[in-house]
Amino acid sequence: MEQSTLPVDGLACPSCHPPPHMHGHPGHGAGAGDGHGVAGHVHGHVHGDEDVGSLLIKAVVSGAIGLVAMFAPIPASVRSYTQLGLTLIVVGWAGRDFYVRGWMSVRHRALDMYTLIALGTGAALLYSVAVTLAPEFFRAHGVPPNVYYEAVIIIIAFILAGNAIEARARQETAGALRALASLAPPTARVVRRNIESEIPVGDVTRGELVVVRPGDRIPVDGVITTGASAIDESMLTGESFPVERRTGDRVIGGTVNTTGAFRYAATTLGDESVLAQIVRLMRDAQRSRAPIQNLADRVSAVFVPAVIGIAIVTFIVWSLAAPPPSLLRALSAAVSVLIIACPCAMGLAVPTAVMVATGKGAQLGILFKGGEVLQRAGEVTHVILDKTGTLTEGQPAVTDVLPAPGASRSSDDILRLAASLEAASEHPVAGAIVRAARERSLPIVNHDTFESVTGRGATGVVAGTAVAVGNEALMAQQRIDVTPLRGEADRLAEEGKTPIYVAIDGALAGLIAVADPVRPTAAAAVQRLEQMGLRMSMVTGDTERTAVAVARAAGIRDVVAGASPAEKVQEVRRHQQAGAVVAMVGDGINDAPALAKADVGMALSTGTDIAVEAADVVLMRGDVGAVATAIALARRALRLMKQNLFWAFIYNVVAIPIAAGVLYPVSHILLSPVLASAAMALSSVSVVTNSLRLRRFTA
Repeated sequence: MEQSTLPVDGLACPSCHPPPHMHGHPGHGAGAGDGHGVAGHVHGHVHGDEDVGSLLIKAVVSGAIGLVAMFAPIPASVRSYTQLGLTLIVVGWAGRDFYVRGWMSVRHRALDMYTLIALGTGAALLYSVAVTLAPEFFRAHGVPPNVYYEAVIIIIAFILAGNAIEARARQETAGALRALASLAPPTARVVRRNIESEIPVGDVTRGELVVVRPGDRIPVDGVITTGASAIDESMLTGESFPVERRTGDRVIGGTVNTTGAFRYAATTLGDESVLAQIVRLMRDAQRSRAPIQNLADRVSAVFVPAVIGIAIVTFIVWSLAAPPPSLLRALSAAVSVLIIACPCAMGLAVPTAVMVATGKGAQLGILFKGGEVLQRAGEVTHVILDKTGTLTEGQPAVTDVLPAPGASRSSDDILRLAASLEAASEHPVAGAIVRAARERSLPIVNHDTFESVTGRGATGVVAGTAVAVGNEALMAQQRIDVTPLRGEADRLAEEGKTPIYVAIDGALAGLIAVADPVRPTAAAAVQRLEQMGLRMSMVTGDTERTAVAVARAAGIRDVVAGASPAEKVQEVRRHQQAGAVVAMVGDGINDAPALAKADVGMALSTGTDIAVEAADVVLMRGDVGAVATAIALARRALRLMKQNLFWAFIYNVVAIPIAAGVLYPVSHILLSPVLASAAMALSSVSVVTNSLRLRRFTA
């Protein structure tokens, strides 16, 4: 999911944040039969120019050297030479790439901010070297022998720090794809010559009989031939309840078998498998995300040549018109122009806002993965919410216990007996019933007998009492009339709940409703987002009836139900094509492709690792209300970024002519390189101070 660039950082200074080189390769998995399709799709990855550790070390060491050069008690007789040695270390080691890139930009006639950085720091360095080697010459000609080594070092340190910010975000690019691929188990248990044997999943062939036991992850796609079970397909649908599968039903590689055992015939393998398709969707979504147009690129197209031209004109004019020593004065004025135009303030304009905003976000439990994310989050106009685990708790819970009309059993008694029976089951619905009984401190006793009826429920004897818990089909099998509670069951189903009948001693005793409850904060969060001017919609793999019920409770009118991972991606694309900047909020594996395709993917930390890795923003509170806070913080940060860029640009517009000497004929005001360096530092301080205002942001 990782971005191909970090345009927000680039807004400040594209030279500080060069775009990474994308090496997205198509999957190399062979077709059906070799099983390498999923792994083949994980070849898409991103390489930055350097890793985070290297950039961070260079930035920190360069900054430390700069502090030493400025404040260390070095004897005056050797101070300039000591600073020269320290500067050469930084330039030759940490800043080498800047000069190489600056030279390449000149060779290719594509001047950019690297050109300006190389010229500005290079001119300051060469001027300082000349002053260090011949200070008396400068004094004799009326020019103070000032050096600017500190400016060279600090500029390089600032730029490296910005690079480290971007590289850290880029580093996580391939993680989600690797996690998706790892869902495919390495081996499969197959039947060959009537003998079960474990083989590498890549050796499974189409039509081969695969054996699955309780708790196994299904190795490849196929169709059940014998047996039945409940399959956890949340990676596909986001549905919190396992789905009953029996003979003739399709099963998907990477999903998890829960309770039963079965055999199935392998069908689609390799690149054709559903898991491989999800990986491909996610990879394509990551690679297709268009980078935001970089403002600094547009500015640099005019700004860099203009600054160089101004410096050249300044040198020529001063050489011709200035009193002796005209060449030294011309050189000093030209160097002042290049130093004051060096894009330090512009380089800090966005990274400082990003650092403060991401730090504040972390305090609020919101993790932004880089500066580009912050900018895009501030521009969001449409929020798409997943249902299961996002608007809902993601775990089934008992919501209602209704005794049958005229029944002698209380609701607590019905729940106690049902929980005592279901304690032997591993089904999530059974777990919800057991948890509800324990929450009410009801005694759960051991059952005498227990029988699971796949796809229907369970029957047994608890302390001498016959108990049956399940759906209407189970009740019909037990010859129990559910007519007295059918109306209530239909009402509960319309509310998105699953009705479970309970029969005791052969008679209908009551009804237990189980549902994935809507989060208490969901409705307030949706209302706040709408008040912020955002359009809202919900997309889920769940049934339409359940989806509509949850959306109604949360206050969402636009609902898409029964959506596969590919259809979720299509829904995101549809809104993007309509001109919206889309934020997708989810928590499941099935949401990962849509999270990657969206302009901003947001995942609750309570979700799967894959969703968290695929997302641009991680909400650590596991609360959908944090979505509004994240967007509000991003909007504030984006506003400050634009302010910083404006003032940094205005600073250059005003300061460069003064450095060139336009005021000298009238007022004899001339900005020396020393003052130019100080002015550059002052502009940087103003940008940082403005960014620090983000610390006062409140949720």
